[in-house]
Amino acid sequence: MHHFVPRCVLAVSLLAAAVSAAHAQSALDRLKGLGGGRAQTALDVGSDVVKGLTLNDADIATLGAEAAAAYDAENLVAPDSDPYAQRLAKLVAGWENDAGLDLNFKVYRTPEINAFALPDGSVRVFSGLMDKMDDDELRFVIGHEIGHVKHGHSKARFRTAYLAQAARKGVASTNNAAGRLASSELGGVVEEVVKAQHSQSNELESDGYGLGLLQRGGFNAQAAVTALQKLDDGGPKADMLSSHPDPARRAQRIQAQIR
Repeated sequence: MHHFVPRCVLAVSLLAAAVSAAHAQSALDRLKGLGGGRAQTALDVGSDVVKGLTLNDADIATLGAEAAAAYDAENLVAPDSDPYAQRLAKLVAGWENDAGLDLNFKVYRTPEINAFALPDGSVRVFSGLMDKMDDDELRFVIGHEIGHVKHGHSKARFRTAYLAQAARKGVASTNNAAGRLASSELGGVVEEVVKAQHSQSNELESDGYGLGLLQRGGFNAQAAVTALQKLDDGGPKADMLSSHPDPARRAQRIQAQIR
């Protein structure tokens, strides 16, 4: 029986890494080689996760909204009367339905320098980031996060994080995902989404979206460059650097576009 735990861990690792139903099925085929009843629980969990990989956009949006509510409950959300919330509301006025997206914005009162967006359109900005950026720089960063939603990057990251968490918890499959995670577990999904590193192509695509928002709104396009430069000199304080890499190179690319 002492071999059972490692096999379950292997099951979770394989399935968490799967990003498509085909990849997950391949992982399950490999698990069948574990042999006997010892692997049955691992296979049961794996089958549930494969079913979850058929999540459609509506399912992910619903789960994203639930995760946003759960994570909001774990953080200090600035009320409407708070200066940070009032500033953010002015900055994003008119963006609530940007490019057909149904967006909602909130501020977390925390010194961390970060921001993120979930596939349902929930955009969260940390007050530490707001302290570091001027208005147009902040608009660029928020536009960048909206770009991740618009281009489907947030959806892909959320699906992977949600299913990995479901596999770890061994929840039963339902009609939409590998079971419904508890509210306390949904916060962990958001943590994984926030920490997961974007690919270079995703970053450049979202940078372009953020720059486009500045230009369409008649704001200072140069703020896209200075925002990235500020993140680059943030050192360990700039939490966004872990999931949004190469700000200096991206700043150079945007500067060339502006010219």
